[in-house]
Amino acid sequence: MTNSEETRAGFVALIGEPNAGKSTLLNWMVGAKVSIVTHKVQTTRARIRGVALEGSAQIVFVDTPGIFRPRRRLDRAMVTAAWGGAADADVTVLLIEAHRGVTRGVREIIEALEDKPVRLALAINKIDRVEAPALLALTEELNELRDFEETFMISAERGHGCADLKAWLARQMPESPWLYPEDQIADLPMRMIASEMTREKLTLRLHQELPYQLTVETEAWEERKDGSARIDQVIYVARDGHKGIVLGKKGETVKAVSQAARAELEEFLGRKCHLFLQVKVRPGWLEERERYSEMGLDFKDGD
Repeated sequence: MTNSEETRAGFVALIGEPNAGKSTLLNWMVGAKVSIVTHKVQTTRARIRGVALEGSAQIVFVDTPGIFRPRRRLDRAMVTAAWGGAADADVTVLLIEAHRGVTRGVREIIEALEDKPVRLALAINKIDRVEAPALLALTEELNELRDFEETFMISAERGHGCADLKAWLARQMPESPWLYPEDQIADLPMRMIASEMTREKLTLRLHQELPYQLTVETEAWEERKDGSARIDQVIYVARDGHKGIVLGKKGETVKAVSQAARAELEEFLGRKCHLFLQVKVRPGWLEERERYSEMGLDFKDGD
């Protein structure tokens, strides 16, 4: 579809506190895993665009990092990226967790949006965790704080209510030719998607602060004659002690991470992959400009 009178296309920003379910909702809307999903907060670092089709409309979702109180340069860059995603969008969807209700963080996000000219819809997620009367009271409380254009009650994990949200968003997109090819589901380079997949497996296996002290970069990508791909990645950690944790006893941890990431990459690409991981210590990687570029974040936003 290329006729601008028949097609619609635009951007939708998903914002909210960390762990509100933004990545899960994005993956449901797109119909494929383009954003990493873990039980840990602050997993999404870059603004990942997932491309979804609904009838004649193309919806480009911007999955922003969770908005929270920043402490470090990386935190500040992530929060700046989140607000930037909302400012650039045609419609912004605020996701909140039903069972957590109106937290201090939710209030701060709503207050921060007061002076911003954004079209704002509300999606109350994880509705299966609360009873109907509490859900109704929460909806009323939130709509008293802000006049949302629409309110949706969803379970991103189960897909409940997501189709109604997607259909409404499609109707809000401006008339436009499609912005991406029909078969494209994300605007991230494949190298970065591969890095994110490996980082997700590390995040799931490791605990406490370590996942936020590491990053993964795809150093080389070789297309082989047999149709397979050789992918070389480096896991950067901030301390010598972290390297041993990532490697695990006799290399068991990094081997398990490699196997899990390779399996997901093969499913995603639909072909065989050979994944090779190295672990390197870079004490100052959190302050290196090139590491931020690799994550799709602006280094100076961390100033």
